[in-house]
Amino acid sequence: MRMDELKVGESAVILSFTDELMSLKLLEMGCIPGEKVTLERKAPLGDPIAISVSGYLLSLRIDEASTILVSKQ
Repeated sequence: MRMDELKVGESAVILSFTDELMSLKLLEMGCIPGEKVTLERKAPLGDPIAISVSGYLLSLRIDEASTILVSKQ
Protein backbone atom coordinates (compact mmCIF):
# COMPACT_ATOMS: atom_id res chain seq x y z
CA MET A 1 0.00 0.00 0.00
CA ARG A 2 1.04 3.66 -0.30
CA MET A 3 1.89 5.77 2.72
CA ASP A 4 -0.88 8.26 1.95
CA GLU A 5 -3.41 5.43 2.51
CA LEU A 6 -2.49 5.03 6.20
CA LYS A 7 -4.88 6.29 8.87
CA VAL A 8 -3.75 8.51 11.75
CA GLY A 9 -2.03 6.36 14.38
CA GLU A 10 -1.19 3.47 12.03
CA SER A 11 2.38 2.25 11.66
CA ALA A 12 4.10 0.65 8.70
CA VAL A 13 7.53 -0.26 7.36
CA ILE A 14 8.90 1.43 4.25
CA LEU A 15 9.35 -1.05 1.40
CA SER A 16 10.31 1.01 -1.66
CA PHE A 17 9.56 4.11 -3.75
CA THR A 18 7.72 4.61 -7.02
CA ASP A 19 9.46 7.85 -8.07
CA GLU A 20 13.25 7.76 -8.47
CA LEU A 21 13.80 11.53 -8.20
CA MET A 22 11.53 11.88 -5.17
CA SER A 23 13.18 8.86 -3.54
CA LEU A 24 16.52 10.72 -3.32
CA LYS A 25 14.87 13.56 -1.39
CA LEU A 26 13.01 11.13 0.88
CA LEU A 27 16.15 9.08 1.57
CA GLU A 28 17.96 12.25 2.66
CA MET A 29 15.11 12.96 5.09
CA GLY A 30 15.40 9.53 6.74
CA CYS A 31 12.76 7.59 4.81
CA ILE A 32 14.89 4.51 4.29
CA PRO A 33 13.51 1.09 3.26
CA GLY A 34 13.09 -1.02 6.39
CA GLU A 35 12.45 2.03 8.60
CA LYS A 36 9.27 2.08 10.70
CA VAL A 37 6.95 5.07 10.17
CA THR A 38 3.80 6.19 11.98
CA LEU A 39 1.22 8.58 10.59
CA GLU A 40 0.89 11.12 13.42
CA ARG A 41 -1.34 13.86 11.99
CA LYS A 42 -3.23 15.05 8.93
CA ALA A 43 -4.06 18.66 8.15
CA PRO A 44 -7.80 19.50 8.23
CA LEU A 45 -8.02 19.23 4.43
CA GLY A 46 -5.74 16.15 4.36
CA ASP A 47 -2.58 17.81 3.02
CA PRO A 48 0.13 17.87 4.37
CA ILE A 49 0.60 14.93 6.72
CA ALA A 50 3.07 14.49 9.60
CA ILE A 51 4.87 11.17 10.02
CA SER A 52 7.20 9.95 12.72
CA VAL A 53 10.36 8.50 11.17
CA SER A 54 13.95 8.07 12.42
CA GLY A 55 13.05 9.68 15.74
CA TYR A 56 11.53 12.93 14.47
CA LEU A 57 8.36 14.34 12.88
CA LEU A 58 8.48 14.88 9.14
CA SER A 59 5.88 16.83 7.19
CA LEU A 60 5.09 15.53 3.70
CA ARG A 61 2.73 16.57 0.96
CA ILE A 62 0.25 13.90 -0.15
CA ASP A 63 1.92 13.65 -3.58
CA GLU A 64 5.27 12.93 -1.86
CA ALA A 65 3.74 10.38 0.53
CA SER A 66 1.99 8.60 -2.36
CA THR A 67 5.41 7.65 -3.82
CA ILE A 68 6.35 5.63 -0.69
CA LEU A 69 5.25 1.99 -0.63
CA VAL A 70 4.76 0.56 2.86
CA SER A 71 3.68 -2.63 4.60
CA LYS A 72 1.38 -2.23 7.63
CA GLN A 73 2.48 -3.63 10.98
